[in-house]
Amino acid sequence: MNWQAIKERLDLYERLMRLDKPIGILLLLWPTLWALWLSSHGRPSWVVVWVFILGTVLMRSAGCVINDYADRDFDRHVERTRERPLTAGKVTEKEALGVFAILSLCSFVLVLLLGSKLVILLSVAALFLAASYPFTKRFFAIPQAYLGIAFGFGIPMAYAAHLDTVPLEAWWMLLANIFWAVAYDTEYAMVDRPDDLKIGIKTSAITFGRFDVAAVMLCYAATLGLLATLGLRLGLGWPFYGGLLAAAGIMGWHYTLIRHRERGPCFKAFLHNNYVGGAIFGGIVLDFLLRRG
Repeated sequence: MNWQAIKERLDLYERLMRLDKPIGILLLLWPTLWALWLSSHGRPSWVVVWVFILGTVLMRSAGCVINDYADRDFDRHVERTRERPLTAGKVTEKEALGVFAILSLCSFVLVLLLGSKLVILLSVAALFLAASYPFTKRFFAIPQAYLGIAFGFGIPMAYAAHLDTVPLEAWWMLLANIFWAVAYDTEYAMVDRPDDLKIGIKTSAITFGRFDVAAVMLCYAATLGLLATLGLRLGLGWPFYGGLLAAAGIMGWHYTLIRHRERGPCFKAFLHNNYVGGAIFGGIVLDFLLRRG
C-alpha cells in the first residue's frame, strides 16, 4: 500500500472540504453558539454543544464540496479559485459527490443522537439549504441572503434541541444573521467582482454596484439593531451590550478597509468577521456568568 499516495489524496480532500481554512467554520459556529447559550439561559447541555460543533464542521465541509461541484465550470475563470482540487482536475466529480454524501450522512447520524423529531426535521431543511445555495448564484440578485439562512440555520436547530420548540426570538436572531452574512459575504464578493462580471454569476457586490460599501455598513447596522432589540426582549445586561459595542467597533474598522474596494483589504475585512461573532458570543457568555455570580 502506497501510504504517500494515500496521504496526498487525503490532503486533496482536506482542501476540497476547506478544513485548512477555519474561518468559514467559525462564521457558521458563532451564531449557533449564540443560540445554544441563549436557549439554555447560559447552561447548555454539553452533549448538545459538542454535537452542534461537530455537525457544524461536517456540514460546512459538505457545503464547500457541493459549492465546488456547482461552480466547477466557473471557478476555472476566477484567479482565487482556479486551483481548487475539483476545478483543477485533481479530484473527480464522482469523488466530490461521494465526499458530500458521506459528510451529510455523518452529520445526520449526529442529529439522531439528540433524539428530537423537530431537530431531525430542521436538519433536513438545513441540508437542503446547504446543497442548494451554490445554485442560487445563477438567478438570485443577492444570493448572500440565502447564504445567511443556510449559515444561520443552526439557530432554530439549537433552540429545538434545548426547548423542543422554536420561539420567535430564534427567528429574530436568524434575521440578524442574514444581515450579517450579506455584509461579510459582500466584502468577500468585492474581491471577486471583476471575475464574476466576466463569467456572469450574480453576487450582492454586483447588485449593489457603487453603493456596495454603504450596503455593507447598513447591513452591519441592521445586525446590531436586531440583536440589541433581542437583548432588550430577553432582559440581557451590560456585558451583552458591551459585546455588541466591541462588534460595532470592528465593523467600523471594516469601513476603512473596504471603502477603496481593493481586493486585499476587502478580503481582510471578511476574515475579521470572525472577531465580530466572537465578541457577540463573549458578551452573551459573560452576561450569564455574572448573573450566576
